[in-house]
Amino acid sequence: MPSLNNFLIFLGNGKSLLQQTYDRFTKICPPENIIVVTNESYIKQVIKQLPQLPKANVLSEPHRKNTAPCITYATFKIMAKNADARIIVAPSDHVIENEIGFHSVLNQGLAFCEKNDVLLTIGIQPGRPDTGYGYIQFVPNTDKENTIYKVKTFTEKPDLEMAKFFLQSGEFFWNAGIFIWNAKAIAAALAHYLPDVYDLFAAGKGKYNTRAEKEFVKKVYALSPNISIDYGVMEKAKNVYTLGADIGWSDLGTYGSLYEHIKHDQKQNAIVGSNVMVYDTEGCMIQVPKNKLVVVQGLKDFIVIESDDVLLICHKKDEQQIKQFVNDVKIQKGDEFI
Repeated sequence: MPSLNNFLIFLGNGKSLLQQTYDRFTKICPPENIIVVTNESYIKQVIKQLPQLPKANVLSEPHRKNTAPCITYATFKIMAKNADARIIVAPSDHVIENEIGFHSVLNQGLAFCEKNDVLLTIGIQPGRPDTGYGYIQFVPNTDKENTIYKVKTFTEKPDLEMAKFFLQSGEFFWNAGIFIWNAKAIAAALAHYLPDVYDLFAAGKGKYNTRAEKEFVKKVYALSPNISIDYGVMEKAKNVYTLGADIGWSDLGTYGSLYEHIKHDQKQNAIVGSNVMVYDTEGCMIQVPKNKLVVVQGLKDFIVIESDDVLLICHKKDEQQIKQFVNDVKIQKGDEFI
């Protein structure tokens, strides 16, 4: 589910976060089994960055309605081809340092979901009391070798004291937002917990993977509520499990988290671009096209990002306002710059 960050090349390996995610999953399934769901304004960028992916596998969301509608859409499209499919849902803005371990975790989860009608989420062993992540409380197993646990509660972004308590208790994982299930299990959960969303998309049976799909989905999205899969299903369902993993995971959904993963110079600037010159500048994240000459002077703790026809200059502490900036651009300038 790409956003603008996912198309930019930050980490010095010549590939965007979207391309890295795609490569990661081609190790466990063929390209024809990979589906990308994205807003219609990003369709051309996805196709450009993933030319080997069948175009029919890039699903267009006509409206931003959060994760429950897009997962429901993809589920019905998959089930139209294979009602017994097992599905992995993953964001495309994550870093996975231990890819061999990641593939092992996914295969373990797929095997579990083949035999059990459950909703499985990947849990990351927390290394610090981070207040920026959601947490999963699990029921400890008597079998210490079993790393799949029944989920007890979900907590979204606790304060620091609560995060410290979670860490000390040993009964919490970070919520990676990566889900594994079989198609029937998620369809049943959607029908039970989000019938208003399920019924909208279920009305399209017979239209998925046909010429009628696009027009049907356009109408359905206009009617669908805006709701996340976490709130709509995962926090309510009784058959939710978590698989503990230590895979070098980081969520790069913000520029602040990206900054931590880019090599810093002596002034703690994280710079991506071969012709960037800085003077009296420190603590900044600067990303520009590879060969463009950029001179920056007198900035401290700023984000400077250029992509195509867009230049963003924003204080790091105010990066949460970027979503508002994007919304304002869409209203005032249309989709051309989004």
